Amino acid sequence: MQKGQDFGMTDTGQSVHIEETPRVEHAERENDLPQLASLDELNVPSSPETLAVHPHGDYNLVNSLLNLTKSPDGRIAVKACEGLMLLVSLPEPAAAKCLTQSTCLCELLTDRLASLYKALPQSMDPLDIETVEGVNWGLDSYSHKEDASAFPGKRALISFLSWFDYCDQLIKEAQKTTAIAMASSIRDRFFVGIMEPQLMQTSEIGILTSTALLHRIVRQVTSDVLVHEMVCFILGEQREPETLMDINRHPLRHRLIEHCDHISDEISIMTLRMFEHLLQKPDEHILYNLVLRNLEERNYTEYKPPCQEDKDVVENGQIAGAVDLEEDPLFTDLSPDTMLSNQEWLSASPPASPEHLKSDGKTEVHKIVNSFLCLVPDEAKSSYHVEGTGYDTYLRDAHRQFRDYCAICLRWEWPGSPKPLEKCNLEASFFEGHFLKILFDRMGRILDQPYDVNLQVTSVLSKLSLFPHPHIHEYLLDPYVNLASGCRSLFSVIVR
Repeated sequence: MQKGQDFGMTDTGQSVHIEETPRVEHAERENDLPQLASLDELNVPSSPETLAVHPHGDYNLVNSLLNLTKSPDGRIAVKACEGLMLLVSLPEPAAAKCLTQSTCLCELLTDRLASLYKALPQSMDPLDIETVEGVNWGLDSYSHKEDASAFPGKRALISFLSWFDYCDQLIKEAQKTTAIAMASSIRDRFFVGIMEPQLMQTSEIGILTSTALLHRIVRQVTSDVLVHEMVCFILGEQREPETLMDINRHPLRHRLIEHCDHISDEISIMTLRMFEHLLQKPDEHILYNLVLRNLEERNYTEYKPPCQEDKDVVENGQIAGAVDLEEDPLFTDLSPDTMLSNQEWLSASPPASPEHLKSDGKTEVHKIVNSFLCLVPDEAKSSYHVEGTGYDTYLRDAHRQFRDYCAICLRWEWPGSPKPLEKCNLEASFFEGHFLKILFDRMGRILDQPYDVNLQVTSVLSKLSLFPHPHIHEYLLDPYVNLASGCRSLFSVIVR
């Protein structure tokens, strides 16, 4: 167990020293705390009928532990927190109902979180927020005098992050009903009540600090219930396809996405990093809300009824029926001098074969990879000149990341192939969604933007491309997809 961290600011402001404060383990709970053999010891009525008769009973143990969490003696405060963790983990529904409806547990936990957040400086260096040492609840006190990397507000920051970590672990350990109630309280009383006004402000310094704090929270949260509440706070709960008219339907989501293209590069990079880490959270609603709901009907494609000729490949290596780039209305601004010739385009690819378009309708992977590689001039390809940075090294790392993403997405039961075009509503107008719109706009200005911005934009797009959903692979990665008139894809944006 690491030392040198802060469990949290006590209400008296005194330094807290704790000799041994591990995360709650069942064996240690049994040794250090009296056993809770039944609901009677919690002063919880044993039946719903009794609860109905005594809805506002005096729950001495709960109230006492809540008060003891504020003790200036760190040992007592930690034991009280461990006691509360035992109580919320009780499996009986009556205990959960008691804790959430007849005590102030949710309110007091959240109010303390809000108070610690309000104690933070109005302006903090985002690097300090990001790099402050791993903070876990119940660790040793923080000593400003012994810290060589101290910065203004560090103690307050550690106190806030430590208490947030405790709330997160409490929700993770809690019985389902109790967990939902606590997470909902944090969303309503802290995220919406305290953080949202900070994120919606117009001061650049304030935006940068509050976004950096949100980024740190996104990275730190681990309990599934709290992750979902945080996701709904950031993105809203909408799941129908977006339109240009309603992209401001959830104001915070709209503002944060707009900040990805902010006039301040610092704000843009920080917000993009927040979204990058948000995409790595195991919650299906994140990707669906940001991207998938707009690709559901595949109305980015130009549908042509299948015929026998579509199974063949034309002599120049293009798929039969595909729209040639020179004829695509998206590329009318490209002159012949700036276009790659067919020979240049296919020089890195193996000879065309009838399997160019496989029987399942998917373009061969090597064709896709080579198409993107051809976008980079040979003189700009430097990775082969530095040992250990070649394409093979990148491919191994990408393959590892892809396996990790597949493991996360397995529970979501995504289809293995795109929705048949015959069943799609191709008549509906296509809008890629606010999130992809901003990313594509950024990619379109890649030659005019700072390197750090470009690196972060491509990092977010690479994370999106790792998700094993057929519509994402088709829309983002397949350069041979027949785009409907006026639609753009990642490949078409880069070609421009």
